[in-house]
Amino acid sequence: MHKYLQLLSELESKIESRQWTDGNKLPSIRVLADRYGCSHSTVIRALNELERRHVIYSVPKSGYYVVKGALASPKEGTGVIDFATSAPDRSVFPYLDFQHCINKAIDTYSGDLFVYGTPQGLDTLIQVVQKQFADYQVFASPKQIFITSGVQQALAVLAGMPFPNRKSKVVLEQPGYHLLIEYLETHNIPVTGVGRTAKGLDLEELERIFRGGDVKFFYAMPRFHSPLGTSYTKREKLAIIELAEKYDVLVVEDDHMADFEQDSKADPLFAYDRSARVIYLKSYSKILLPGLRVGVAVVPDQLVDVFQRYKRLLDIDTSMLSQAALEIYIKSGMFERHRHKIRASYARRSNVLAASIKHHFGPLSDISAICNSSQPMIHTHVALDRSISVPRVISLLKKDGVVIEPIDKHYLTAYPKENLLKINVSNTKDEDIDQGICRLAETIKKLANTKRRSAARDQ
Repeated sequence: MHKYLQLLSELESKIESRQWTDGNKLPSIRVLADRYGCSHSTVIRALNELERRHVIYSVPKSGYYVVKGALASPKEGTGVIDFATSAPDRSVFPYLDFQHCINKAIDTYSGDLFVYGTPQGLDTLIQVVQKQFADYQVFASPKQIFITSGVQQALAVLAGMPFPNRKSKVVLEQPGYHLLIEYLETHNIPVTGVGRTAKGLDLEELERIFRGGDVKFFYAMPRFHSPLGTSYTKREKLAIIELAEKYDVLVVEDDHMADFEQDSKADPLFAYDRSARVIYLKSYSKILLPGLRVGVAVVPDQLVDVFQRYKRLLDIDTSMLSQAALEIYIKSGMFERHRHKIRASYARRSNVLAASIKHHFGPLSDISAICNSSQPMIHTHVALDRSISVPRVISLLKKDGVVIEPIDKHYLTAYPKENLLKINVSNTKDEDIDQGICRLAETIKKLANTKRRSAARDQ
């Protein structure tokens, strides 16, 4: 990340956290340069950018001051604690940065943005993505990279196109991605599920399904699974690759949460693939703007031609304006700056969530089991005892101002459903997380005690 962007983030953070409040004078250019170990020109560039955004203003021969209300926290909401919404937090959307990139894209690519593009995507964006993906340990040639209208479009193409193994069945983790489940069942595409829990993937069941034949591909979320919140171990990743090779199955890896990884040694499935069996999918929606609708698919050479043909028939191309703006956003260093900012924001909430779960669910170990990844994440799940009704828990919590979604839609219609509650804090204020988890634990405890009293009376 460029030095001035790093400094820009530091200054913004101080204003957002009210360390510098309305009308406060900022330290001088010399002091800022000494404090952050950078040149005067770097400080001036960062200050000019803040002034352009109307966050600070300058007074000749005096210095820079914070604009009243600049970067103010959002107004108080409805009082509802939201554990259901999984979209990125609006308060960290990079509106101004991306607006600048859109304007720059129109100036730079004015002759190309408003005509049809190519099914593969904007050449210059593909080159930028190829370089960026190398940081994720995903090494691919430009011809293997396709820009798609979100991961959902890539999945629709893969589900509908023929594969070299001439098989037809899709295998999904259960629970799994609800929109893919809905797509497959709506289009009557053969699909079966394989169990995944807090303890990991049922590899014996997966091999049994692969051995049965006719498996086109296995779709998985190895990292920060939604809705479970867990990640595969290296042993599980290697086992999946081995089974895919043994039974001639391709693997579709959805790595939409890759940018939130803190462990530099945690590589994607793609990095362990030596026989071109992994199709790698990445979305920019979870870390940038959901409405951006730009995803990336990295496909093996054997699938390139047919993937391109089916994608072209689906929508000709992905929005050229979005592609050009994203290219500029990544190349300028703004993406890296935003990634650091949102990772810090989510890491803080994740740690609060993990601490709250440990504190409030410790005494309830005989009633429910709580799952959390070895690395705290913004979403996780609670496994309830079968005697406790999930709809009843959700209903009582709603009356108490806590919103939680049922997990049923994350299962295939005919697949046996676990008694789970999913929790997501991407849109929950830090100070509300502990209060919400406390209410959840109390509600479960009350229902469990009621069940015990009822059972005692029956005896």
